[in-house]
Amino acid sequence: MGRFVVRRILQAIPVLIGVTFIIFCLVFALHGDPIQALAGEKRADPNIAAILREQYHLNDPLITQYWYYISDLARGDLGTTYNGRAISEIVSERFPVTLQLSLTAFGIEAVIGILAGIYSALRKGRFIDNLVLISTLFLISIPVFVLGNVLQLEFGVKLGITPVAGIEDGWPSSYILPGFVLASTSMAYIARLTRTSMMESVRADYVRTAIAKGLPYRRVIGVHALRNSLIPVVTFLGMDLGALMGGAIITERVFNLPGIGGQLAQSVYLRERPTVVGLVTMLVLIYLVANLVVDVLYAVLDPRIRYE
Repeated sequence: MGRFVVRRILQAIPVLIGVTFIIFCLVFALHGDPIQALAGEKRADPNIAAILREQYHLNDPLITQYWYYISDLARGDLGTTYNGRAISEIVSERFPVTLQLSLTAFGIEAVIGILAGIYSALRKGRFIDNLVLISTLFLISIPVFVLGNVLQLEFGVKLGITPVAGIEDGWPSSYILPGFVLASTSMAYIARLTRTSMMESVRADYVRTAIAKGLPYRRVIGVHALRNSLIPVVTFLGMDLGALMGGAIITERVFNLPGIGGQLAQSVYLRERPTVVGLVTMLVLIYLVANLVVDVLYAVLDPRIRYE
């Protein structure tokens, strides 16, 4: 297992370099002068603009700028904004908000999605099964920003159960509603994926054999069928954790949460290239770590899998 983990970490290095280069090219292709964007509608001072362009290597070719960036990244430096603020400082300030929101959403989608899927599979064709199928179809169909505004109006404004926006009330009050909105689509997919996988496992020969040998039904379902059914679900959950971090942009904007997503959207608007690349690089690192954890969990869930 140790060799497998080391090999996967080494494989992640070229992936990180390739992804950051693509992001760097996309940000480089943004129209407009980032130094002029700092001055807003006023004309930027030519001397100050020349100093900033020299400081941030904006007059150099793309490949040279990327070399400076990846060299700093190798030393653990995410760079600085055009205002001189360290991006690591922005991350340390805003990342806890996004992390709490993402973990709240992750917990909601994992618990509700898996339980709904299991219960639906064991009650196939009955009322609860149809209810799960219809409700998950509804969650998949409705856009996140529409669901967020509707729940904000009903639970925040009319009923007053949860805060309308902001994080003044702390966790969990300020994060439950945004977390549910962020988790809604993935929760529906997990419920349907668990349902399908569980139904296949229940019909498998080893499950029928276990029941025929007199093992308790709960043990057969909870230990044998559920363990194999969770393998594709764990894969989805692992990859979805990284997606939740990056996909929190809309949710954070709707609920006015000061997280990474809101900062990323603002930085794109202001053409803050170092900030955009730095934040996206951090999200890519989280995504790679999540995938590594998923691969390790494979061996735990299915002993037949061997990596050595």
